[in-house]
Amino acid sequence: MPLIELGESIPPNTAHAVSVSLPTWKSNVGYEEGEQWVLGTMITGYPRFFIHKSIQAFGRDIAARHGVPGQQAMLFPTRKTANRCLEFIRDKAPQSAQADLGLVHLVLDPAKKAPDALQSVMPSVSAVLFAPEAFPFAKQYWQHSGDGVSSRRAEFCHGLFKENILIPEEKASSPRPLQQKLGRGPKRYRRQASIDDTKNGSDGGHHHHYPVTLDAPAEDDTTDTLESSRFLEERYGRNLDLSLVPNAKSAIRRRIAGVLTADVELDSITALPTMDSNARGISNFKEDDIYLLPCGMNAIFTTHQTLLKAREPQKSINFGFPYVDTLKILQKFGPGAIFYGRGSSADLDDLEDRLKNGERFLGLFCEFPGNPLLTCPDLVRIRRLADTYDFAVVVDETVGTFMNVNVLPYADVVVSSLTKIFSGDCNVMGGSMILNPNSRYYASMKRVMTEDFEDTYWAEDVIFMERNSRDFKSRIDRVNANTEAICEVLKAHPLVTNVYYPKYNESRPNYEVCKLPGGGYGGLLSCTLKTKAHAMAFYDAIETAKGPSLGTNFTLTSPYVLLAHYQELDWAASFGVNPDLVRISVGLEDDLTSVITRALEAAEAVSN
Repeated sequence: MPLIELGESIPPNTAHAVSVSLPTWKSNVGYEEGEQWVLGTMITGYPRFFIHKSIQAFGRDIAARHGVPGQQAMLFPTRKTANRCLEFIRDKAPQSAQADLGLVHLVLDPAKKAPDALQSVMPSVSAVLFAPEAFPFAKQYWQHSGDGVSSRRAEFCHGLFKENILIPEEKASSPRPLQQKLGRGPKRYRRQASIDDTKNGSDGGHHHHYPVTLDAPAEDDTTDTLESSRFLEERYGRNLDLSLVPNAKSAIRRRIAGVLTADVELDSITALPTMDSNARGISNFKEDDIYLLPCGMNAIFTTHQTLLKAREPQKSINFGFPYVDTLKILQKFGPGAIFYGRGSSADLDDLEDRLKNGERFLGLFCEFPGNPLLTCPDLVRIRRLADTYDFAVVVDETVGTFMNVNVLPYADVVVSSLTKIFSGDCNVMGGSMILNPNSRYYASMKRVMTEDFEDTYWAEDVIFMERNSRDFKSRIDRVNANTEAICEVLKAHPLVTNVYYPKYNESRPNYEVCKLPGGGYGGLLSCTLKTKAHAMAFYDAIETAKGPSLGTNFTLTSPYVLLAHYQELDWAASFGVNPDLVRISVGLEDDLTSVITRALEAAEAVSN
């Protein structure tokens, strides 16, 4: 793969990319240190850590129009999600940072008579307004919860906002005075002005110049309304075939259930295979037990919040070394958590002793396999303990994927980041949450989800996710084979001290229990080399994309621990996670073993 320049999106020239190029070890350190030579080049970043520039621009415009001088804005899809952010700031921020906290909820202006297609997509945005001192707390909520708007939603709604089609809800529900308004089309011109509307396409950015007219009060209100409606239909109602969105969601859910493995067209729901009541080896399984969310972390956040409402709030268990925000969610949004960082048999022994001594917990959260060491918890024993001592089991199957493993029989809830290999194209976010219909908590969780769940998955993101995932099964087979081949090269090299992969880890028997007959061991591996200098040389030389995220159709390499745990490297090391570990998310390319061999040769040169 050609070198992707520092700060460029991964994939290059992709407006809604999910990763960013950090091509050298030094650039990863510079990013973590906040050095301008890195940050100043970044076109984008991983969406929950780097607020997309289209979202930033929309937030600035909302704050300028509806805030007070100096205020900033954090954008959410609904009033409820924005209120949760407000509550978090009030709970966590010092009193001095809570001045001028506010919220503005933007909805379609009913006077503009938006077409049904536009109304059905519900293009609302809620902005939390705050002083700069509160930004770190608003950002924490954004990052941990995954509740924030997607870049596509922000881009679309920003266009509506510029047209005065998206307005504060209180104005939409109150009588409208006769006033000058921003208009379109060949009407009575008083004075022509202009705006530049930026729409980022896959080739970077196109700037479309639209004429704007300031219209006098309409003499014929009916004509004006028809013209406005026609403009909205042409400008916003036909950008997407929105009629396909419900079928696209159904296709994604059935793909997750395992009943849809072929490419299908979405013109009719009848084209989709029937939902098998025994899908995933679970009886009574229904499509509406699968929930789609805007990102994987939001699936974990929603699961935790749902359990807190469905059961008596108690501490949770984070079992195994986790993705960074999972532990933060359990610690910050409830009674807290106990943490077993190794996820070992000894850790289960300790947990069992606690349970026998009367301690009780809300639920156990784990990954299968874990990231970055690819160890697998003993789900059979965990299920037995959960049944005996009454706690829920939540399994994140993102790394294993449901084409390789079936963890649902052992879990009450299964979550996944669809952003990763399910999509593969690294250009859209998404998450899923599956309720096991045979769980003892199913009825209470279903009740909470029915009452509380908001479908905030943006229509454009749904369309991209469905299209990307059509060849999911065939991609998994190729990635599995490529990853095993790379592991063999790494294991045979004297400079490589450890290769972490489910096939070779001590916890392999736990993986085999859940491995499907046609499944493999996944597309993620990690390795360590003899010294930090060797690791740096290997990383700098490897001819792959290099940046955050995983599960891409192309190979993506990262000094993962450095990026995810830079401020707590000693803490990570205490759980056996080497700070100089290199993580490789394997893609579909040919001859990847040669790429690895050349990088190892660069590491050999350090010894010479």
